[in-house]
Amino acid sequence: MHYAQQEYSVRLQWGLPAVQHLSAQAAHCVIVDVLSFGTSVDIACGNGAEVLPYRYKTTGAADFASEQQAILAAERSHHQPSLSPASLCGLKAGSRLVLPSQNGAALSLISESANTVAACLRNAAAVADYLETMGGDVLLVAAGELEADGRLRFAYEDFIGAGAIIQRLRRSKSPEALAAEAAFELARNDLERQLQYTASGTELVARGFQDDIVLAAQLNLSACVPVLDDGAFRAGHEKAAA
Repeated sequence: MHYAQQEYSVRLQWGLPAVQHLSAQAAHCVIVDVLSFGTSVDIACGNGAEVLPYRYKTTGAADFASEQQAILAAERSHHQPSLSPASLCGLKAGSRLVLPSQNGAALSLISESANTVAACLRNAAAVADYLETMGGDVLLVAAGELEADGRLRFAYEDFIGAGAIIQRLRRSKSPEALAAEAAFELARNDLERQLQYTASGTELVARGFQDDIVLAAQLNLSACVPVLDDGAFRAGHEKAAA
């Protein structure tokens, strides 16, 4: 496959096709969705909760949540647990959260890698250190954004989120991975403003979710590494981020 980047230990690709065709070829598949799935999972798991990804706008979510004795997250809300990271800051340890999303959740559920991890800027250092400890090839999947017609749109925030992880890895890196690393280095001192003026960030600000951008821009604040195990993300490994 001409875009598989198999000659490199650290690879970067985009969206559903990458997970479908390439995740089985890597020891680790890292789903990077900064606004908002990855940040939401990091906050929830960091609080000691479990997150069950669920396909967005498919039927049966409420029944599934009931079967799992879990809270069903709303699409995005200030007032109840939802895809808004800010809404999950008060989630209690031991909670179970069904989190539907059209990008991060969908990609997580189809990953065929032996080890699937949810990542964002907040836990970039912790995820990178975990990958270094574990060893093996890494596929980073920048989730991107889906347009109404189903087309995948480049998401700058996911590109630099992947770059934040890549710059800490000490292995051979594909040109695509090196480009993400370079983009992150250019953005790292101005992350909140950078995220605010992305296409997704502009939309969130217009909808009143500025707090989500503030949380998503907090580089290396979290020591949580959410690992997908039996259909749920849990804090599978924690190490102080530097």
